[in-house]
Amino acid sequence: MGQDNRSDKVSQTSLTRRTVLSGAAAIGLSTVARAQQPAEVKVGLIVPLSGIYTRPGQVMRMGAEMGIEHINAQGGIKSLGGAKMKLVVIDCGDTTEKAKNAAQRMVAQEADLVAATGSYLSSFTLAVTEVTERAELPMLTLSYSDLLTERGFKFIFQTAAPASRQSELGLPELMKLAEAASGKRPKTVAMLMDNTATSVATAKALKEKIFAQEGLQLVVEEVWTPPLSDATPLIQKVRSARPDLLLFMPNAISDAKLGLEKINEFGLGQGKIPTVSFSITIAEPDMLQSVSTDAVQGIMTVVANWGSKGHEALIAELKAKYKEPWMTQNVISTYGDMWLMKAALEQAGKADRLSVAQAFRTMDGGPSKHYPGGQLKFDEKGRRVGAGVVIVQWQSGVPVTVYPSDLALAAPFWPKKS
Repeated sequence: MGQDNRSDKVSQTSLTRRTVLSGAAAIGLSTVARAQQPAEVKVGLIVPLSGIYTRPGQVMRMGAEMGIEHINAQGGIKSLGGAKMKLVVIDCGDTTEKAKNAAQRMVAQEADLVAATGSYLSSFTLAVTEVTERAELPMLTLSYSDLLTERGFKFIFQTAAPASRQSELGLPELMKLAEAASGKRPKTVAMLMDNTATSVATAKALKEKIFAQEGLQLVVEEVWTPPLSDATPLIQKVRSARPDLLLFMPNAISDAKLGLEKINEFGLGQGKIPTVSFSITIAEPDMLQSVSTDAVQGIMTVVANWGSKGHEALIAELKAKYKEPWMTQNVISTYGDMWLMKAALEQAGKADRLSVAQAFRTMDGGPSKHYPGGQLKFDEKGRRVGAGVVIVQWQSGVPVTVYPSDLALAAPFWPKKS
């Protein structure tokens, strides 16, 4: 009997010990699992925050901050246990050399970044992505240049339609609008542009294909290197030629101001020569610091994105939080990039840049919400499938979306040539 009692005690003790050890092991595994889930996930924003392109960089930061705030408020990255996204901001400066150096610092000092976005100007993005590609860091960009996704890179993802495609989509729509409003199509065109990568790519597509397709004769072509010191010689040539249409493509706000001031000084503004751009710069709020609302009335620009129908709540929040009068492409695209990164992280299930890059490559997120047209899906080059364009027009002191109709906040009109 005593032996049986001792045996029972040994058995109970052994069982208790096994139970405790088993429980401890389970707790340990749970702790390890939790430890493997990061508390935060770092994403980068590399944009110009100094020099002549500071303003676009500042508003891109606003869009990124809003996106991060909204994502974290809604529970962060659920597949990573609710990990919060953390924004790391890098100033790429105002030259390609500064941009390249900034990218090298970024990948060296922020080794735990899982993705990044930027860099505003295509010339900067070309330099930055040479560095991020070697570091195998997935890079989203709203930059337009076709070259960005023609280099065979595997870690760049272009959310905007490339410049050549924007030309193909945008100019024919403008020609239709001109014909509907005035009863005739423009026949002659002048083109004034800077020599940045975006403008060069846009001009190449226009000259090689679109002008001939639309029956336009190029009568003036002038190119400058930013910053523009004097717009007088450019506008004098336009005044002499008196084209039916002026394409004015600056990418620095200071250049846009100089050009528009001179256009109006020479009596060519306010519809006398209808002016169109392929640049967001001409629709920046800062334009009204130098030119009147009358001077910009009717000017249109073809861009890859803009605050449009469906973004009303975001536009209102931007106004309240940052005192921005309207939502440019730089804000809404960068805001969308944060959500695109979140989607990739959710799909990847790990805070690892190679996994995030693969998630971008295989993503099929359905219709795009924060970019015009197409899908949240990338082709083999890294271009967003079906990416569209937006046409924005200055109306009563505000640049509003007028095309496509499903995103339009106002109806377009064609300035009267006199």
